[in-house]
Amino acid sequence: MKDATMNDTPCENCRRWTHLILLPALLPLLFGCTARLANLATERASITCTSAAHKDLVLLPPLQKKIVVSVYAFRDQTGQYKPLPNATSFSTAVTQGAASMLIQALNDSNSFVPVEREGLQNLLTERKIIRAAAGEIGNGDKDKSVLPPLLSAAIVLEGGIIAYDTNVVTGGLGAKYFGLGGSIDYRVDQVSLYLRAVDVKSGRILKTVSTTKTILSRGVDVQLFRFVSLQRLLEVETGLTTNEPAQLCVLEALEKAVTGLIIEGIIDRLWALKNPEDMNSPVIQSYLKERGIPALRLDGKGNLVGSTPESVSGSNNERRTP
Repeated sequence: MKDATMNDTPCENCRRWTHLILLPALLPLLFGCTARLANLATERASITCTSAAHKDLVLLPPLQKKIVVSVYAFRDQTGQYKPLPNATSFSTAVTQGAASMLIQALNDSNSFVPVEREGLQNLLTERKIIRAAAGEIGNGDKDKSVLPPLLSAAIVLEGGIIAYDTNVVTGGLGAKYFGLGGSIDYRVDQVSLYLRAVDVKSGRILKTVSTTKTILSRGVDVQLFRFVSLQRLLEVETGLTTNEPAQLCVLEALEKAVTGLIIEGIIDRLWALKNPEDMNSPVIQSYLKERGIPALRLDGKGNLVGSTPESVSGSNNERRTP
């Protein structure tokens, strides 16, 4: 009786060898993906990463005097919800905590002093409790000096998230050959917001700035679909998708807006730099270049030099510090 292996054709032997080679080669890939997912699932809490816009914000030169500002609300005005296939979502597309992000950006800057207004009722309630406790002790008017008056803001910041556009740009690339293939796809969304400064005394809108930030989503996947023998099918699929967090994109857009508001106020002489030579700061000059405004500097009298009436509005107005 002949050995069964002697009747195998060369093609069957090749398939067997392919089977033996592919499985050990794919095992590290599968274990690697499993380890990666395990690491993602066990990551500890970390401090929110800073963006390039935040670095520009904290590197801005200081003003002659910090300006007290208040933020009552910074709402989501898009009215959009997260898109889900074949389902209805009640989750909004952008964060509802933009006011807290804006206050943080103002606090990180060297130009503004934000005061609490979003939770003003809670603050007033606590002050009433302190006054009531002081009255029960019986110290009378002496304990009223324990609570100094609240700071009044010179400027109120208003605005909101005005647009969230999905699928602004979509694309991808893929290829397959004899059951082995892969693809790369991406999608770009966009969020836009407006920020305006309002003078408390007159109600005049001093300046308005707008910023836009893209939100990138991308994915990579690889598939293997092959018959290793007549009745044995090998099928492997792996992939990875990354999405920019929408709230971090909103935060970066807000930080960019605060930076732009400070520089625009310097250009329009709403407030002044502590050191006029700081007009040559790389952050300010980079912003002017991005806006397409010629390079500006301040002379000894505090006047802007190098600007034109078309490029800088309000350059002939008297300097005003709220």
